[in-house]
Amino acid sequence: MRFVFSRRFYILLALGLIPLSLSWNFPALRVFVLLYDIVLIVVALADYFVSRSLSAEFNISRGFERRFAIGDETQIHLKLENRTNRDLRLKIKDEFPPEMTLQETREAEFTARAQTVSDFFYILTPPRRGKYEFGTTAVRYLSKLKLVWCQANFGAAQTVKVYPSIRRAREMELKALGARSFLAIQRKAVRRGEGREFESMRDYVPGDELRHVSWTATARRNKLTTRQYQIERDQNIIIALDAGRLMTGRIGAETKFDTAIHAALALIGAAARGGDHCGLVVFSRKVRKYLPPKKGIEHIDAVLETLHDLEPELIEPSYARAFQFVAANSKKRSLVVILTDLIDKDSSRELLNSLKLLRPRHLPLVVTIGDRDLNRTVSQTPKEIKDVFTQSAAEEIIRQRESALRLVESIGGLALDVTAETLAPRLLETYLKVKERGLL
Repeated sequence: MRFVFSRRFYILLALGLIPLSLSWNFPALRVFVLLYDIVLIVVALADYFVSRSLSAEFNISRGFERRFAIGDETQIHLKLENRTNRDLRLKIKDEFPPEMTLQETREAEFTARAQTVSDFFYILTPPRRGKYEFGTTAVRYLSKLKLVWCQANFGAAQTVKVYPSIRRAREMELKALGARSFLAIQRKAVRRGEGREFESMRDYVPGDELRHVSWTATARRNKLTTRQYQIERDQNIIIALDAGRLMTGRIGAETKFDTAIHAALALIGAAARGGDHCGLVVFSRKVRKYLPPKKGIEHIDAVLETLHDLEPELIEPSYARAFQFVAANSKKRSLVVILTDLIDKDSSRELLNSLKLLRPRHLPLVVTIGDRDLNRTVSQTPKEIKDVFTQSAAEEIIRQRESALRLVESIGGLALDVTAETLAPRLLETYLKVKERGLL
């Protein structure tokens, strides 16, 4: 039996104890009190059995304000339908995933009026991506005689998905590019740069490059005339996201992999606003996920669905397999953004050798994500002997990374060595420069 006695029951039980104070002079009162208690308990049990058949006339459903995203507050909505002909005094407690952070109480006590619908809300914040389980909703309702609280579970268990935060990615994009970029608007790009898409002719002005002068138009107009270009659209960007051992490293409250995911989403959003197609490859020892270059809301939803439960693995990544896959599945020239991390010579050597699989058809951009600002570590004055060793190790890592990135540039690629804080701004600015200079 699932019930607890109510406050009314205990008050009535306490009233039955009063005659016991007179039982020294009137022993018969003891029998009366015993019979009274037995009758009270029997009536309470009968009240429970009569009142427990609520499930057929009462229902609770759970809904969500929007889909869950890492670090974003989400409102949980419990809808209670009381189809009985009497008012119900209720206590409810929802079973939410313990991994999520509760912002407000998940418990409530109130009266649900007969033939009405009541609502209850509370807020959760998921700390990580992945799948989470909601249980049932526990309900205690006061019996008809109000002697017991009957308990039952309503609703059904639910599995929810927690996605990367689009809001955070959008904030990264706006912070990095802001009003200075054509990517901040939805219409056709009119910013004039050094792209390859011809727009119009205009009179030559001092400072224009001679390679942009149209000599045929100059001869026809009898004055120097310059070709004017606009930034090209419908180009391909492919993000190759490393899900190997080094991406499991934590920076603050999240892994490098999570940091890279949000930077990738910022780039996908920027590319969509710039009119470009963006694809995604997630790899470790083998290619784990692939989305071909597309654009639009449906494509962004597909990216979120792909990334919501992916986690990095404690194995070394195979750059060769990943780049072979990209080369085989993307015939159109693309900007291939490799989000990874490098520490030792061996991983750098494999990356550099594998980049030759992308050249010369594609333009690779290697982005290495450091644990912290090593240059700051090197520049500080050591206070203890361990600080000297720390600085020596930092200097060696910086030297190896700089050497590897210079080799990337020597074979015609681009390279960035960034921290988690500077990843998104540097990545988006580099993408914009590639567009403006017509490198694709």
